[in-house]
Amino acid sequence: MTTELDIRRFMLEQAYKPLTLEELIIAFAVDEEKKDEFIRLVNELEADGKIVQTRTKRYGVPERFNLVRGTLQGSSKGYGFVIPDHAQMQDVFIQPNDMNGAMDKDLVLARIHTRKRQDRRPEGEIVRIVKRGREQIVGTFIALNQHFGFVVPDDPRLTTDIFIPAEHRQGAENKQKVVVKLLNYPKGRHSAEGEVIEILGNKDDPGVDIVSIIRKHGLPEEFPEDVIREAEEIPEKISPEEIEGRRDLRARKMVTIDGEDAKDLDDAVSVERLPNGHIRLGVHIADVSYYVQEGSALDREAYERGCSVYLVDRVIPMLPKRLSNGICSLNPQVDRLTMTCDMEINQQGHVVDYDIYPSVICTNERMTYTAVKKILIDEDPELIAQYSSLVEDFRLMGELAEILRNKRMHRGAIDFNFDEAKVVVDESGKPVDVVKRPRTVAERLIEEFMLAANETVAEHFYRLDIPFVYRIHENPDTERLRSFFEFASSFGYSIKGKPDKIKPRSLQRLLTKISGLPEEKAISTVMLRSMKQAKYAAECIGHFGLAAPFYTHFTSPIRRYPDLLIHRIMREVFTQGSLSLERIDQLNNFLPDAAQHSSIRERVAVDAERETQALKQAEYMQQHIGEEFEGTISSVTSFGIFIELPNTIEGLVHVSYLTDDYYYYDDRSYLLIGERTGRIFRIGDRVIIRVHQVSLEERKIDFELLEHFGELTERSRKKNKPKKNESRNGKPKERPKVIDLDEAKDKAKKKKKKKVKRKKAKKKK
Repeated sequence: MTTELDIRRFMLEQAYKPLTLEELIIAFAVDEEKKDEFIRLVNELEADGKIVQTRTKRYGVPERFNLVRGTLQGSSKGYGFVIPDHAQMQDVFIQPNDMNGAMDKDLVLARIHTRKRQDRRPEGEIVRIVKRGREQIVGTFIALNQHFGFVVPDDPRLTTDIFIPAEHRQGAENKQKVVVKLLNYPKGRHSAEGEVIEILGNKDDPGVDIVSIIRKHGLPEEFPEDVIREAEEIPEKISPEEIEGRRDLRARKMVTIDGEDAKDLDDAVSVERLPNGHIRLGVHIADVSYYVQEGSALDREAYERGCSVYLVDRVIPMLPKRLSNGICSLNPQVDRLTMTCDMEINQQGHVVDYDIYPSVICTNERMTYTAVKKILIDEDPELIAQYSSLVEDFRLMGELAEILRNKRMHRGAIDFNFDEAKVVVDESGKPVDVVKRPRTVAERLIEEFMLAANETVAEHFYRLDIPFVYRIHENPDTERLRSFFEFASSFGYSIKGKPDKIKPRSLQRLLTKISGLPEEKAISTVMLRSMKQAKYAAECIGHFGLAAPFYTHFTSPIRRYPDLLIHRIMREVFTQGSLSLERIDQLNNFLPDAAQHSSIRERVAVDAERETQALKQAEYMQQHIGEEFEGTISSVTSFGIFIELPNTIEGLVHVSYLTDDYYYYDDRSYLLIGERTGRIFRIGDRVIIRVHQVSLEERKIDFELLEHFGELTERSRKKNKPKKNESRNGKPKERPKVIDLDEAKDKAKKKKKKKVKRKKAKKKK
């Protein structure tokens, strides 16, 4: 049977020339009885933009016709970028006049008309909208008169208003938040037209703000009836028959360690010192695939959702609570079905032996990060007495986590030291505080154990050579990395390796060097921006940031669909011993799309989480308008500087507020430089600001600059330079000298001129 993969591979061959449908049937030697099925597949691929039909009725892949298939990412200024399906291709810039009716999130085909030049992206135009990305839009209804009105979208990437005729107004009043179903999309000079399908309420009503974000991102709050019905049919207790064929680990000591407010506990851990001095680490993950059968209503809904979404004041789960907080959650002192990955780890942190299998467990305690940290670091006598039977296990976990982390750092894994914020809200959803989210030894402990399990599982199933889903992180873009190298050199740092052949170890060494120094924030931020985003894929190409050749997501099947998907594959391998050729073909066709869909849903979840966070942070700062704070420049742009306060809240000092000079933006060094004064604003500089104004609708906080310690920072760097033998981070080394690139170039030119003059003087003599 011919598959999509077969057709695309055939058309991608160098020798291929576009063929008609009849010629394709001959080329693939399609039997008469399978002819209709083949034609249907070709038509589906063409309709989906995966292959293209020319005017002469010949077929080929978009790449061979100078076309790019991808998702349009809009901008508030009207232009956009086509993000290609294939990671190896570059984003394509689309001018506003070349959008041709396409909107943000649409799946499109774009024709490239200007190839990549120097550090600029290729440019193109939208030639076909394959699939609309939005069916509904959230916005504010503006009533122009009793007959019609417009809805102004909340999403700034949607630059056109939605026309609402009188018959589709549904009683919406002026300035109410509404959900609009799109009836007609923009075309030529005609704007989009829609129908109000839900009135959320006045924008200032309690709770409307978060509900608007939920609707905007298309997050499903309620589960369909058939999904609830399936969940209700699952028994709350495990029967003896369900335990058959599993290893019984109920006698093994193990715990869950999570945050205080976590209810979906999908991982438990156990440790044991072996007679040979090695440590056996057991990572036990909820066996969700046992309950969520392939093709069931539960499975289809979990696929569509992709992951659980953790907003400021609520969780939108991937699975109904009966599963996520009930039978699948590894609650203490109850039997639970799990998938176990046992790893024997030596003193160097290497996994020397492992075993992966279905199991049944019964956890001893439900521990929190705070409690484990108090036991290991604070040595709290009360908690040590309360958990006396587990204290030695926690200490062994701490020892093992340190071993694993050292091994990971040694191989070059990149570990950024950024603070995360947590917004504390009251019962009505009003923000009462913004605090840093702690990353204690307990959080790092679980992090290391999950990383080890994910790597072990990924390598095991890669070696089996069966279809699987991996978590990949591609090498950074060469141009972005070259720009970062220049930026780092302005602080006096050089990085080993070329931008197109960089190893993660080189970047991690730089992070180690700058740890605790004033420039750490600046360099870490720009380094992170030079990286690509991690995503899911059916091919294993490794994880650059972790410096891991094999990596997957195996540890959270309650809240991530890719984890559930690979658990299902693992179960088939464990029960059947191998996969049939038919099943392998089926997975090879399904997994690439499932991985891409999961990556998209993950991005939607992250965007929604960040937007609710930004909204509540802005609401919190409304109480502090007119107050002064000390902060740090976290980003520099052509339109101003972003300032991060100690509680991680970020606001903008617009360039128009910098009235002492005209400033130009150096996009290579991320500097804002005064034309007359030469004053420089750079990431990492300390400042004092006043909160000027807050916009809840735009989720923006505006600051006024009162004082800038940039120049003082430069002087203090030179003044506080350590002596030659003074130690930093355990290694004797001088603090790198901060270099101004323009000044260095001028000095070099002057030096060269003097050299030329001396040579001429010698010749005259």
